[in-house]
Amino acid sequence: MSGVHEIDVAVEDERWESAIPGLDAHVRRAVEAGLAVAPGKPADPVEVSILLTDDAAVQELNRTWRGKDKPTNVLSFPAPPQPPRAGAAVPLGDVVLAYETLVRESAEQSKPLQNHLAHLLVHGTLHCLGQDHEIGEAEADVMEALEVAALATLGIPDPYA
Repeated sequence: MSGVHEIDVAVEDERWESAIPGLDAHVRRAVEAGLAVAPGKPADPVEVSILLTDDAAVQELNRTWRGKDKPTNVLSFPAPPQPPRAGAAVPLGDVVLAYETLVRESAEQSKPLQNHLAHLLVHGTLHCLGQDHEIGEAEADVMEALEVAALATLGIPDPYA
């Protein structure tokens, strides 16, 4: 890929900052890892927005956009296709993560929070690139393999093992 990706990180819930040392760099590395393994990724730099928030905010988004009135770990909002603009990054989409849900899942799965966060950032990034695990088992297998490959580049073990 030519150029540098624009990864905008917004922290709405300050608990993220105290829970993950080097949070901004960690988020950026995870998104880059997802972009690196994705098939059919744009040739130009992309722009991705990451929002680290809480269960209440994610529940509201989940209710509004998916009709599900409950929090979830990660939501992805792929950007609609846009014509390329010279010198501008291609908008890829937004990824939103819920603090309390990730903390709970990390504890339940006996995984470090930073590893679980990286996994869901890769997962959300892949969704923004058109990957979908809900349309069939074959697609789920492909997406899981991409996630495992991306996480391996970060030294994170297979989250499905």
